[in-house]
Amino acid sequence: MVSVIISFGRLMKALFHAVKEPKFVSILTTVAFIVLSGTLFYSKFEGWSYLDAAYFAVVSLIPTGVNTNLTPSTSGTKLFTILYLIIGTGLMFALLLTLGRSMIKESPKRKYRLNKNIHIDETEVPTQLKTKTLPNKK
Repeated sequence: MVSVIISFGRLMKALFHAVKEPKFVSILTTVAFIVLSGTLFYSKFEGWSYLDAAYFAVVSLIPTGVNTNLTPSTSGTKLFTILYLIIGTGLMFALLLTLGRSMIKESPKRKYRLNKNIHIDETEVPTQLKTKTLPNKK
């Protein structure tokens, strides 16, 4: 339970920092619009309640493998779902990626590691080795 609380705190901190980025805000707005349109579409054409339609609209965009027991029943709604998933999944991925980057960027451990080490060709070299001369191997 403690790890859930810590993770939630990190998520809220990352959201606070991510909202300051225009790219994140535009992706978030687009995803919200897509989820809202999916919710309204499924509610109207499938006859689902708003809660069921919203649940399906969100869960289908996040690759969790959760079985919703809700499936589109007509050809029109199946075609809409195909387009909805193609567009929405890419945008949801971009949203989660941007949020993840914000979490990493604001991590105090990462800032410490970046200040403590130099990066050469994707390899970290400890600070103590910066000033040492390594012997040449012949």
